[in-house]
Amino acid sequence: MKIRSSLLLITICVFCLLNTYAQEISLAGSWRFAIDRNDKGIEQKWFTKKLSDNIQLPGSMAQNGKGDEVTLTTKWTGSIYDSSFFFRPSLAKYRQPGNVKIPFWLTPVKHYVGPAWYQKEVTIPATWKGRRITLFLERVHFQSRVWVDGKEMGSYNSLVSPHQFDLSIALRPGKHIITLRIDNSIKDANVGPDSHSVSDHTQGNWNGVIGKMLLTATPQVFIEDVQVYPDIQNKLARVKLTVVNNRQKALVPLYLSANSFNSSKKHTVTPVSKTIELKGYGTTEVEMSLPMGEQMLTWDEFNPALYRLSARLMLKEGSGNEKVLQFGMRAIKTNGTRIEVNGRPVFLRGTVNNCEFPLTGYPPMDTASWGRIFRIAKAHGLNHMRFHSWCPPEATFIAADQWGFYLQPEGPSWPNHGTSLGDGRFIDQYIFDETTRMAKAYGNYASYCMLAAGNEPAGRNQAKYLAGFINYWKEKDSRRIYTGASVAMSWPLVPENEYMIKSGARGLDWVNKMPESVSDYRTAIEKFNVPYVTHEMGQWCVFPNFKEIKKYTGVFRARNFELFQEDLKDHGMADQAEDFLMASGKLQALCYKYEIEKALRTPGLAGFQLLGLQDFPGQGTALVGTIDAFWDDKGYSTAKDFSRFCNAVVPLARIPKFVYSNKDTFTADLELYNFGANELNNAVFNWQIKDEKGVIIASNQSSPSKVERGTNSQIGKISLPLSRFNKATQLNLEVALKGTNYANDWDFWVYPNKTSLRAGSSPLGAGGEARAIYYCTELDSSAESVLRSGGSVFLNAAGKVVKGKEVSMYFTPVFWNTSWFKMRPPHVTGMLIQEKHPAFNDFPTNYYNTLQWWEIANKAQVMNLEDFPKGFKPIVQPIDTWFMNRRLALLLEAKVGNGKLMVCSADLVTDTTHRIAARQLFYSIEQYMRSPAFNPKDAVELSVVKDIFQTPSKERWDSFTKDSPDELKPKANL
Repeated sequence: MKIRSSLLLITICVFCLLNTYAQEISLAGSWRFAIDRNDKGIEQKWFTKKLSDNIQLPGSMAQNGKGDEVTLTTKWTGSIYDSSFFFRPSLAKYRQPGNVKIPFWLTPVKHYVGPAWYQKEVTIPATWKGRRITLFLERVHFQSRVWVDGKEMGSYNSLVSPHQFDLSIALRPGKHIITLRIDNSIKDANVGPDSHSVSDHTQGNWNGVIGKMLLTATPQVFIEDVQVYPDIQNKLARVKLTVVNNRQKALVPLYLSANSFNSSKKHTVTPVSKTIELKGYGTTEVEMSLPMGEQMLTWDEFNPALYRLSARLMLKEGSGNEKVLQFGMRAIKTNGTRIEVNGRPVFLRGTVNNCEFPLTGYPPMDTASWGRIFRIAKAHGLNHMRFHSWCPPEATFIAADQWGFYLQPEGPSWPNHGTSLGDGRFIDQYIFDETTRMAKAYGNYASYCMLAAGNEPAGRNQAKYLAGFINYWKEKDSRRIYTGASVAMSWPLVPENEYMIKSGARGLDWVNKMPESVSDYRTAIEKFNVPYVTHEMGQWCVFPNFKEIKKYTGVFRARNFELFQEDLKDHGMADQAEDFLMASGKLQALCYKYEIEKALRTPGLAGFQLLGLQDFPGQGTALVGTIDAFWDDKGYSTAKDFSRFCNAVVPLARIPKFVYSNKDTFTADLELYNFGANELNNAVFNWQIKDEKGVIIASNQSSPSKVERGTNSQIGKISLPLSRFNKATQLNLEVALKGTNYANDWDFWVYPNKTSLRAGSSPLGAGGEARAIYYCTELDSSAESVLRSGGSVFLNAAGKVVKGKEVSMYFTPVFWNTSWFKMRPPHVTGMLIQEKHPAFNDFPTNYYNTLQWWEIANKAQVMNLEDFPKGFKPIVQPIDTWFMNRRLALLLEAKVGNGKLMVCSADLVTDTTHRIAARQLFYSIEQYMRSPAFNPKDAVELSVVKDIFQTPSKERWDSFTKDSPDELKPKANL
């Protein structure tokens, strides 16, 4: 047996010295070029003419400066939901020729939709005579036709896989002209204008060729395809090969070998061989088994061991053909409500990739760029990525294999807003065709674990169609698991789903309920008996980072950011842009923390897909990421911060509330989410509670214990009486797994059990001191008298605001963005707080709103300071949607006449027995107003203040239309 194996290895080594590899000619470089604006090229036989312009390929028209300038009448590929841009007087200057700045998405430097022609002269060497010659275009966008020397050789329509053409019959040794016609319109291939595979919302609807561009010569007997089907249980790789023979039938030896290449453990698989009988002038299907042996290495997120497989044909004439590919021994299946990889439960912590690549307008075609993306995602604690209505290129799968990421590409369609599923349209067959191409091109990659037909379809028969789609793929290919589509709650259920992606298990109900970390999403998922992965979780907005504008040096310009920045300046707040970013960013990160933790606490949940870790620069400009579209952080949250609450192992605390009286007892039930590599033996947990200065108030260390993997385990309880705290105090609980970097923490607040000093409408203070305060709920004659006489007035304006009444504020920030949802509440994305202002001496706060602000800010009215003096800054400033940039206030002070005025539009006085934070803030403000420090610097006319409660805002948002998508959107390029 040992001699036989040695002889086989010698044969393979000899074979490797032969001419087994394909010969290639690169087509990268200069091509002749022409734009076919009127689609007359075929009729006028441009394939027989010499094109007059030039272009560099690989690349896009936009990269080469080809196309049209963007105007107000540009025909976009994508729905425009918010028509207010076309009408708002304040935005008129951005609708002028030469200064068009659209807010919906990034603006391409050049834009073109339609056919374009590319032409190149090639020389075929004499050594290629009699060989099979193919044209390989790795990614074309997206309908191609090819001519050689004026003769048409074929067409291809794919958004997901290489375009390949057999040119053997036309390419003899010598010079030839290859002509390409590429059409990026969806007239004859409507996948849906908002599909991320084509839409201007995301990568842009580019025209061109990217990636490898090759002419390849192979023998006339060649391996056309190899698909590897790992059999973990039996330690086998079942290999299916397709061999094409353009000669007479023959007996040909076929050799299989494999070696591990990326793991510390090296494994060389014993090669196998088989003599196969090839049909003459036809295709032969071959199946072989490659025993992996006892040293078999498996692939998962923790140990992504990979093999390189070689399949070789030895031909009689002394030449041969070899196909080399990468694969991993990985099995994925569902078991009840869990997804299992190699028989072990996994929890998907994912983000949605929307094809946002602002420098090129198309996805990177190299593994290094994708490796950077997966490295950053993994540093944030993620292990999964969904590709919303598009399929990435091969480099993505190669990199994901190496980084241990579970991928869900999709059919390249959002079959909605112009098309539908199951209604006999083009898209019905196209999705089957495209997912078949995906399986062939990328099916061997271990990271290709999951598949959906697309995103949120329309269609009366969509459920039936998707059921057929799932059943087809379950029977055809067992290497991954299948779901019909990634959808929100209003879409019909598809019982055939192996797993489901649905939006029910997401969100924070802080609009109606006090923040806590006890609840989970079990009631949203308990009626389902398949794994439930949360659809597009998060979508918490942050204010634009205008420093990002200078990074747009490629095919896009951030004209949307420029518009928002200039509009902020026009509203007198340009100097606050960075503060708005940081304050809103801290709130955004807080919301992601509590929503992700809620998901991790949920028994039986299979995972989540964030929308997203990175920004989405389209659909109205959805700044939902803690990192930007370049995958760079924005300064307010780091990967280290994020991975404390989003990771393979996360300490959790079920805390019933975060604001306490010193009569209360703080309690927390501690648990550990463990979906790490292994169960934990002799695990020790430390917890400590510290004050703002880092002084440890209480701590404890657990006894060593065993913690199971693939579930949550109880690890302790905390009960701490708070009677020792006689002043307002911010505390922090941290729980850590000893000897690791796994730790998590939560802030909470304790306030003394005292009431406000307010006493009706009488002046407050002793003996009529000048520091007395007049309390009122409207600026009545008595309040005006106090101000005229130099006194101090506290105006509790809750419920009285008129100028700003239209602005809706929740504690949570804007969802997705106010443009896409036509100004659906909320409109505010956090608050900027002057945290060092003496009004907060007895109310510890940061410069952004944290959980103690919930009962104060949630659903509170805000004041629109549109007529206040330039440069006036309130003490607490709600941050408006960047589509309006109104100067807002929740708490302000001003010198009014001879007097001093404090105005608060939040309710600080109702139900103060239970609303402890509101009570404490009111107390802190009163203490400040009694002190010599109360001396507002900014003077405001009394009439201007009174107008807040009398006159509506001058600038109000108006959709101008009611249709959705609205009737002003350009027709999709049909």
